[in-house]
Amino acid sequence: MENEPLPSELGRAFAVRTARAHGVGRGRLRSADLRAPFHGVRVQGEAAGIDESLDPYERQRRARVARARDYAPRLHGGHFFSHQTAASIWGAPLPLEIDDFGRPAALEDLELHVCARGALPLPRASGVTGHRTLDSLTSVRMHDDLRVSSPAATWVSLGTLSVVQLVALGDYFCRQWRQGVGRLDAGRPPLTTTGELRNAINAGRRRGAARLRTAVELIREDSWSPRESQVRCLLVQAGLPEPDLNVDVFDEAGRFIGCVDMAYPEQRVIVEYHGVQHGQQWARDVERAAALRAAGWTIIEVTYPLLDDPRRLIRRVAAALRR
Repeated sequence: MENEPLPSELGRAFAVRTARAHGVGRGRLRSADLRAPFHGVRVQGEAAGIDESLDPYERQRRARVARARDYAPRLHGGHFFSHQTAASIWGAPLPLEIDDFGRPAALEDLELHVCARGALPLPRASGVTGHRTLDSLTSVRMHDDLRVSSPAATWVSLGTLSVVQLVALGDYFCRQWRQGVGRLDAGRPPLTTTGELRNAINAGRRRGAARLRTAVELIREDSWSPRESQVRCLLVQAGLPEPDLNVDVFDEAGRFIGCVDMAYPEQRVIVEYHGVQHGQQWARDVERAAALRAAGWTIIEVTYPLLDDPRRLIRRVAAALRR
């Protein structure tokens, strides 16, 4: 026997109390075609799988967003998504959560972070970490139909992260989408600014305030990935000059060769991070590197093993700058 159709007003995910107000009976709410990811919530259909071919960082980010969407129907009017959940909703890079065996944490084990304003009761549900804040310490936005702390409020809430992780997060939030050959979304406004981050730090007491104050001075508007941010921080903290970021390089005839992650134009040294590459992308990068070397540039190619050995990376860049 087919289940009775639900009122269209309920949508994919809905609160039990809302369904009851629309005349849906308790028996229908216990039907097998509805999931109950949280007490008081029902979701139509099976949970969407997350592509296993994605890197573990992106899989964890998507899992947090999916859980937030499942929880959203029971979100109190004075509650909003915060901390790691908010960062994931904004698409920001976070460090990988690791389990007790040193492996990426299971997606179902990722905590959902929900914050209450003022004296409102803390959110309480299995798998949910509740927080409390004052209106003077945060601001709330709607993003992708989810109520979430603003980018600046999200960044300052994560002061327990390391300085380098905070810089990578801040680089993402403050990125300026500049004009350039083949660059997408030129002119798109940044999610926030370093000025707004400083105001958020100074609004009141913050966990990790010293780290936040150090990190905000290291944030740059032209970094495009967390690995670029990490490499830059390592070089600067080692006392090397700060490189220019995402530089368009042309040959002597004025032909565009490519946009490189980091460059020291006077010394004609390029530093590029290479993640996992496949097929055509690898071939294109090989050809581009050959063209850059032919144009007189020295290229330091940073792979994960080299990034995991900072002293060797720093020595390699320093030697290139002395040539």
